Amino acid sequence: MNLFRLIADMMHLFSIIIIILKITKTRSAAGISFKSQLLYVIVFCTRYLDLFYTYISLYNTLMKIFFISTSIYICYLMKFKFKATWEPSLDTFKIEYLIIPSFVLALIFNYEFSIMEILWTFSIYLEAVAILPQLFQMQRTGEAETITSHYLFALGAYRALYILNWIWRYFVDHQIYWIVVLSGIVQTAIYSDFLYIYITKVFRGQKFSLPA
Repeated sequence: MNLFRLIADMMHLFSIIIIILKITKTRSAAGISFKSQLLYVIVFCTRYLDLFYTYISLYNTLMKIFFISTSIYICYLMKFKFKATWEPSLDTFKIEYLIIPSFVLALIFNYEFSIMEILWTFSIYLEAVAILPQLFQMQRTGEAETITSHYLFALGAYRALYILNWIWRYFVDHQIYWIVVLSGIVQTAIYSDFLYIYITKVFRGQKFSLPA
């Protein structure tokens, strides 16, 4: 494992810890898109099905368990424990517009036409756009709590670092997985406006807000 992937994994882990602490400490899910969190449950459950029959390393296994369990836990907190604080009137993005095209793409563009490979590819495509309901909700409100913006920044940094990881693997190991790389580029592009505002405002101690 190279340094880019390790730091990327830590940023991903950190983003999830941030969102769990935000909900549990404030006892509120306000500003968080349940639909985005549900999409991440689908992403991790379809991607890590190999957990039941493939062992790579203890690190790999623990990370897979962590991502599946914490994504389900976040949905539980939002849908049941702190349901009164969730804002469904703002969380209105139609996720079927993301799920169905991602699955169709996985059927057409994949590395191998098998059930497990298609589900894994589907998870890659879906992860690239899973944050859209969250960004859409923020667009409707025009702003976000600082801790929520930290969460999104960590997610964006995780994906950007993974692109560097694939570049490294191309030059060192002579491996390139175009589906993963292109999906990562799309995901990073989706975050680009947010990352620009985050860097120019939040880093300077200002409240995150979107331009009118």
